[in-house]
Amino acid sequence: MKNQITTTIFFVCFLGLAIQSCKSTKPVPDQETPKEMLREKPTDSMTTMASGGQSDETGMKSMEGYTETVPATDVSFDMLLVPGGSFTMGSPESEANRKADEGPQKEIEIDPFYMGKYELTWDLFELFFKQNKEIFVKLEDDKVMKIDAITRPSPPYEDPSYGMGKDGFPAVSMSAYSALVFCKWLSTVTGKFYRLPTEAEWEYAARAGTETAYSFGDDAASIDEYAVYYKNSDNKYAKVGSKKPNPWGLYDMHGNAAEWTLDEYKEDAYASTESKNPWVTPKVIHPRSYRGGSWDDDADKLRSAARTGSSLKLQKRDPQIPKSFWWFTDSNFVGMRLASPKEQPSPEEQKKFWQTVLDE
Repeated sequence: MKNQITTTIFFVCFLGLAIQSCKSTKPVPDQETPKEMLREKPTDSMTTMASGGQSDETGMKSMEGYTETVPATDVSFDMLLVPGGSFTMGSPESEANRKADEGPQKEIEIDPFYMGKYELTWDLFELFFKQNKEIFVKLEDDKVMKIDAITRPSPPYEDPSYGMGKDGFPAVSMSAYSALVFCKWLSTVTGKFYRLPTEAEWEYAARAGTETAYSFGDDAASIDEYAVYYKNSDNKYAKVGSKKPNPWGLYDMHGNAAEWTLDEYKEDAYASTESKNPWVTPKVIHPRSYRGGSWDDDADKLRSAARTGSSLKLQKRDPQIPKSFWWFTDSNFVGMRLASPKEQPSPEEQKKFWQTVLDE
């Protein structure tokens, strides 16, 4: 990354190591265990959006989805249904700028799930980390108790947006652990199960039925129409949805903010993962996988198959000992996007999931 400093401090995150562990496998019909976590019913706070699946004159599908409004607030977010199906994960050896960790290519089957239409924005994330508990006191007593029991992030060492803007902009600088606790909090508040997408789900949604380097083709000549990246970003992120969406209506899958996934990063993951709803269960703080490239990346990092693993470099300017496991001082280019299985897991399955990914 061009804006990163390169000092590495090894006295780091011992406390976070005890707390952090992340996992997810996309749901498989009639399959048990946490893979079913990677499975939905509408709640009172959900508004159904246009459904369909037909393509308009631009070639972009009109996707089924819904708008979720966070109870007791006027903050809402849109989710689109990603249809289940199969795709070839990874890139061919002939693809320009291909890296070894993008192979071997593998045929993958994915169950249907909902994906955030946009990257998660600050207005939603700040409901969580600013600990405005008084907002939710009028909710059902059992829900209030569960919300209160969720640990909230410690204050960031410095402005996590780095002055790039918050109104309509993607939330960044949170750790993968913080992103997951946020998902648990949001699941508790809304009554609907939310999590991060797995790497396979993310790539499947990013490709949106295409087999090219980008969802708009192999040629990066038109990338300015679809992505905020190093050459057009003016050294900062942009408001979400400021560029064209991919064929499934998802915005900023290429660039703007890179996005955390549910997987531990392993260079050779494709050689050993399952062919249906694969998921590499994280057991460490680093490396975690994030995807999509960012405003601080060159075009090759924005390819649908491009992978990146986190490292201690994302925390190098954090002077705290131990370093924060909530905020990464040097990751103002990494954010998140919500996912929710179409088939919602049971309360027992959700409990097992959170115990697994948050080491509870």
